[in-house]
Amino acid sequence: MKKLSILIPVYNEKATILEILRRVRDTPLPLEKEILIVDDGSTDGTAETLKGLRDARVLAHSANQGKAAAIRTALKAATGDFILIQDADLEYDPRDLPALLEPLLDGRAEVVYGSRFLGGPHRVLLFWHYLGNRLFTLLANILYDVNLSDMGTGYKAFVARAVKDIPLTSQRFGIEAEITAKVSKKMLRIYEVPISYSGRTYAEGKKITWRDGLSYLWCLLKYRVLD
Repeated sequence: MKKLSILIPVYNEKATILEILRRVRDTPLPLEKEILIVDDGSTDGTAETLKGLRDARVLAHSANQGKAAAIRTALKAATGDFILIQDADLEYDPRDLPALLEPLLDGRAEVVYGSRFLGGPHRVLLFWHYLGNRLFTLLANILYDVNLSDMGTGYKAFVARAVKDIPLTSQRFGIEAEITAKVSKKMLRIYEVPISYSGRTYAEGKKITWRDGLSYLWCLLKYRVLD
């Protein structure tokens, strides 16, 4: 049986990490699951919550380095035929995984994005985040000649060989733009599927800020001319 490596970057998600793990475990898939959690220097007791897990491998950073660094650490350890990024904050629902993985499993795609803007149910929230993502997605489409609807989605899945060959160097949430730039330049076969989305407010723990929007912009422009 082929294997799916599920990469879960975690920073200060004590309240949600065990629930997202339960949901991932309970989602039936025609693949062996390898769960790789990277605790990115959490200070809220997440590390203690993760102790003793038997069906997930926990890796740790001694200090917070950002989502991009956590994904790079997990990618190095991943041994699956397919790679999936799963946020730990319950915004993305593992019940969408079968649909997300289907284009990879049947050979249509090398990369699949779960789009929040293709008709799936979503929480009504944060207009300026929505507008910013649509503008950055439009810029990515112009610069890289693609027609994505959701560049900034946290649900991205890959054939392992496709993503492991890509050098990833960006920081924090800029990795969303970097991945988009580099898979587009490699002309990999990209599919999108609709997903549900339950976004959080900042009071509920949302971490992305306007500074990460600047990182999106920089990455999209930089990787247009650099590898």
